[in-house]
Amino acid sequence: MLGEIVASVRSRLPDVRARRGALQRAAEASDPPRDFKAALTRPGLAVIAEIKRRSPSAGMLAGDLDPPRWALRYEEGGAAAISVLTEPDYFAGSLHDLEAVRDTVGLPLLRKDFIVEPAQVWEARAHGADAVLLIVAILSDAELAELMAETREAGMAALVEAHTAAEADRALSAGADVIGVNNRDLTTFVTDLATAEAVAPRLGPDVVRVAESGVSDPASAARMAIAGYDAILVGEALVRSEDPAALIAALRSSP
Repeated sequence: MLGEIVASVRSRLPDVRARRGALQRAAEASDPPRDFKAALTRPGLAVIAEIKRRSPSAGMLAGDLDPPRWALRYEEGGAAAISVLTEPDYFAGSLHDLEAVRDTVGLPLLRKDFIVEPAQVWEARAHGADAVLLIVAILSDAELAELMAETREAGMAALVEAHTAAEADRALSAGADVIGVNNRDLTTFVTDLATAEAVAPRLGPDVVRVAESGVSDPASAARMAIAGYDAILVGEALVRSEDPAALIAALRSSP
């Protein structure tokens, strides 16, 4: 499935590459990026709350989701940052969602997509992102280094995502200082919080640690906090929740 998604993304790249100059000019003319990394290091467990309509593993989650309205509820609940899915074919996201959220809240925004091309970094910044997701599993070491350099040039942060200890080591070798450990197995789509618990000791004290997937209640949030994570990224539980602000507050209060 991951290969299929990346192939779909690559099919749209010629258009993005053709617009790179215009995207970079728009990005450089926009307001300065908000500090994504700093938002994750305030006291307590930070919550990156996600705007996500559907996923390949769970199907449609919230087809009628109104991103600005949901983002306001996330901000009300004390979210540190907001992740916005922008991939259209498998997640029903869009760059319009990113722009709409940017215009509504003051929190740092993560563009969550399958970034494989430097022009996508500038596209993210031009549409309001303060950080981008870089997935180690779909990038060579050279590609990861290039994209991290491009992200720094754009003034943004990179959340570098690993699924295994080996991928975490690659992220560290590339100089990543914000690393997400995804508890979802990309081949089976099964989530297991033990994944993040096992990888955490490898990350070192200078890395901002983010646990992704599988956190849906205060008990699972507490497990990630005890394992040493600074932040959790929560999507499905929040878009399905009747009161996402209350859920975020409960997750943040985990020991």
